[in-house]
Amino acid sequence: MEQKDIAVGLDIGTTKIVAMIGRYNEYHKLEILGIGKSKSLGVHRGVVNNITQTIQSIQQAVQEAESVSGMKIEDVVVGIAGQHIRSLQHSDYITRADADQVIGPKDIDMLCNQVHKLVMLPGEEIIHVLPQEYKVDGQAEITQPIGMYGGRLEANFHVVVGQVSSIRNIGRCVKSAGLNLDKITLEPLASANAVLSQEEKEAGVALIDIGGGTTDLAIFKDGIIRHTAVIPFGGNVITEDIKEGCSIIEKQAELLKIKFGSAWPGENKDNEIVSIPGLRGREPKEITLKNLSKIIHARVVEIVEQVYLEIKNYGHEEQKKKLIAGIVLTGGGSQLKHLKQLVEYITGMDTRIGYPNEHLAGDSDSETTSPLYATAVGLVMNSLEHRPDEPEAQQDTAIVEEEPAPEPEITSDDEQETEQPKEKKVRKSIFDTWAEKFKDFLDNAE
Repeated sequence: MEQKDIAVGLDIGTTKIVAMIGRYNEYHKLEILGIGKSKSLGVHRGVVNNITQTIQSIQQAVQEAESVSGMKIEDVVVGIAGQHIRSLQHSDYITRADADQVIGPKDIDMLCNQVHKLVMLPGEEIIHVLPQEYKVDGQAEITQPIGMYGGRLEANFHVVVGQVSSIRNIGRCVKSAGLNLDKITLEPLASANAVLSQEEKEAGVALIDIGGGTTDLAIFKDGIIRHTAVIPFGGNVITEDIKEGCSIIEKQAELLKIKFGSAWPGENKDNEIVSIPGLRGREPKEITLKNLSKIIHARVVEIVEQVYLEIKNYGHEEQKKKLIAGIVLTGGGSQLKHLKQLVEYITGMDTRIGYPNEHLAGDSDSETTSPLYATAVGLVMNSLEHRPDEPEAQQDTAIVEEEPAPEPEITSDDEQETEQPKEKKVRKSIFDTWAEKFKDFLDNAE
């Protein structure tokens, strides 16, 4: 099998690191060829704080994925999250030299590259520039300006910003683990790719990805990403609370949360008790499940309220911005019992648990379709798409029609190779020039 047909997603999380190898089958569904998982030791709240341990964890996950699939991993797409991520809205414009020429991909690239030059706070760098809607000569609400005439091209952008040092540290770990960093993608965007349907994105939906160290939020409306946020709380904070509240060790607290935890205290009767073995010959501890769920409930309410505040900041209460499809919960933390009901109760919005099985091949095992792997599945899909958005694929076809080509039919693969590269390069540059610059930067840092 050729290396270019497969893609590898590397999800560097706070609790686990996942390496996933996948490819599209003939039905354009994602087939998972290998998956490797290791405990993440050097990451805190989505940020690398121990390079050596992170490198070892990445190597362990990659080796496991390689041995399962029988393939050698070289290039990876890495997900980034963490408390240093923030997003902002920005609008920009360009005045075109020749208004009699139709707008092409070069103009859009020029506009996006202009946004990349925005002056950020010291130590910050732009990760993604996501166009929302365009204006051509003052005509608003244009989703696809290619092929139109106009002198002034304007657009609103959703700009995702992160700390240079954190991004460099991730790049360092990936490179030291013997891999090539193909692209960096914001994790909530990857998760959204894996678990949301196009209808939900059109109607308006908030994706909440509850991980170990962070809770990521991505809001879509009219098929366009509108808001992203990373909240520096996740499942680990709940485990920490159980550890403190019940005076037990972390391992036991985690098991308690997974096996008996519930986000709704009313569910448990007062006489339901679980006994935990004491340390080194000490007496076992008895904990009532009602107390356990009270501890969990208090922290989950805090996380959900912070997320809901972000949804309100986006403007969900305005009629035009209403999220009709409600909320989709994914990530390991979404498996907590009665969490769906609690989120519905706090926000008053329809809620479902998001499984990444919509885009997976029918014979995928149940482990892969767990919300735990939503980000990894999304990263593999992102890599296979080559382009960040579906519409851009349509843009390419529009351009091919627009420019009079000497031979409209592609007769052989070789011709396709010679015809396309320019086109591809232009299309990829919005997202990928940044990745290329970043690679050069790492090489020089050696």
